[in-house]
Amino acid sequence: MPVRLARAHGKAHAAHRAAGLKKRSPYGVALAGLVREHLAEVARELEEPVRDVRGYEYAVINDHALFPFRYADRPRPLDRARLPANASPTRRRLFQAHGPRPQEGLFDIDDGLATDEYLGLHEAFDELGASTKLVCVFFTADAEHGIHAIHWGEARLEQDRTFTWQYNERLPLAPVRLAE
Repeated sequence: MPVRLARAHGKAHAAHRAAGLKKRSPYGVALAGLVREHLAEVARELEEPVRDVRGYEYAVINDHALFPFRYADRPRPLDRARLPANASPTRRRLFQAHGPRPQEGLFDIDDGLATDEYLGLHEAFDELGASTKLVCVFFTADAEHGIHAIHWGEARLEQDRTFTWQYNERLPLAPVRLAE
């Protein structure tokens, strides 16, 4: 995992420099796409499936879909990770349907009382399969300094867009060779 993220950073950094861009957002967009591509390559090498969900490829290894997410462009503790306010309904649904289940609430929501929107957020993606679980691969990175930290584990998305981690592990960083 660390090696694949380092390679993705190297390519995103090279594209950013070659384009002569000063803004950081193109680096982030390139990095996001490259990380997904590199994780898909890992799945294929392991003869595991790669599933297309709404135009994005997700590596599925041992019935666990890998969800990469750059949560900051500078070093920041994992407990400060937050899904952006403009995150797509697809991202939210991935967490609701395939992430860890929330603790039991005070009252169960009866299917007859739940709205279509609520039910839709909890419906598993057919492309992934109902039993597929979500494994979060969260990291911080920027074009100048590369990958700062990588964490992976199981996280539940909360209503305030923060995450409650059921389990997480910090992974070591891999060296990056940048093109001059």
